[in-house]
Amino acid sequence: MERNVIAKNTKIVGDILSEGDFRIDGSLEGNLTTKGRVIIGATGVIKGNVSASNSDIEGDFSGELKVVKTLTVKAAAKISGDVVVGKLSIEPGATFNASCAMKAPSKESKKEDDTKEQPTKSKESKPKKAFK
Repeated sequence: MERNVIAKNTKIVGDILSEGDFRIDGSLEGNLTTKGRVIIGATGVIKGNVSASNSDIEGDFSGELKVVKTLTVKAAAKISGDVVVGKLSIEPGATFNASCAMKAPSKESKKEDDTKEQPTKSKESKPKKAFK
């Protein structure tokens, strides 16, 4: 998967949509939505909403963070806002001032598949016992 980088001393204001991974060492004011991983480096700052499959944060984040799988918060990180994650890992020393909800990935689509694939059982398919 491709990696996009917002370098140190770079500031972006606006929304970003991507399929790939992102590393932010600069500043983003806006929303970032990706199916990949978001990494906020030690000098990185995000003010806005982020939605990703995984995320590692070492810099500053303020806003709404939705991580489907695992959020790793490094010791130097500062997080404030609302966080929704599948799994959470916080290193000692991190600043985590956020409301946090842990949710498992949606199983709704799996349930639909299961109901479609289940064969129907009928009484006729069972062998009949003969009485003597």
